[in-house]
Amino acid sequence: MEKTVIVTGASNGIGKGIATAFAEKDYNVLIADIDVENGNKLQKKLEEENYSAAFVECDVSDSDSITGLIHEAVKVYGRIDILINNAGLSEFTPPEELTVEKWDLILNTNLRSSFLLTKAAAEEMKKQDGGSVVNIASTRALMSEPNSEAYAASKGGLLALTHAMAMSYADYHITVNCISPGWIKTENYEELRDIDHKQHPSKRVGKPGDIARACLFLTRPDNDFINGENLVIDGGMTRKMIYKH
Repeated sequence: MEKTVIVTGASNGIGKGIATAFAEKDYNVLIADIDVENGNKLQKKLEEENYSAAFVECDVSDSDSITGLIHEAVKVYGRIDILINNAGLSEFTPPEELTVEKWDLILNTNLRSSFLLTKAAAEEMKKQDGGSVVNIASTRALMSEPNSEAYAASKGGLLALTHAMAMSYADYHITVNCISPGWIKTENYEELRDIDHKQHPSKRVGKPGDIARACLFLTRPDNDFINGENLVIDGGMTRKMIYKH
């Protein structure tokens, strides 16, 4: 039976890597993004490689756009098996300059959207007795740089939302997990410096494929014993002591 995955923020970066990885595993891939040009390019590329893909323009900060995305996914593929909530907005602003409007935009894009998308997709997953959701958070949910208040709050909220929704949907065989990427270089990897790699215990900066493979793992039906968890994928950086000796 063909299965369908929705990947938000899939036109570029980590989302593009996730969408491509699922296509290569013969999933129907619904590419959802506000970036129409690159979304259409990815759809065309995947179709040229004989994979099943469709693009839907979606602004995840808008609830009506989310509703339209879910309806279109069911219309095109008839079912939703996996949802990857990857779309996000990363903007750092000093607290004294952070407006309520900008705060709301970041929280709506990064956090509220995952709640609304999961809620809507779960109704379809219930019809086939199960499914899987993966929220893409960030190591900035666990540690911070200056001026990251809105972004950090949105990603920290995703961690809590993940385990809450895992409990709410447990009776429907729907797993909800979270991935917190560290430094993932999405293009021009060759331009990185030696120090960029060496500061990681794994001795390299991450790539989109590192996150994509984790998504494939967490959404396998036989891995349903992993539920409500946050998987940190950062080359060991959040476990590294920084004291100088």
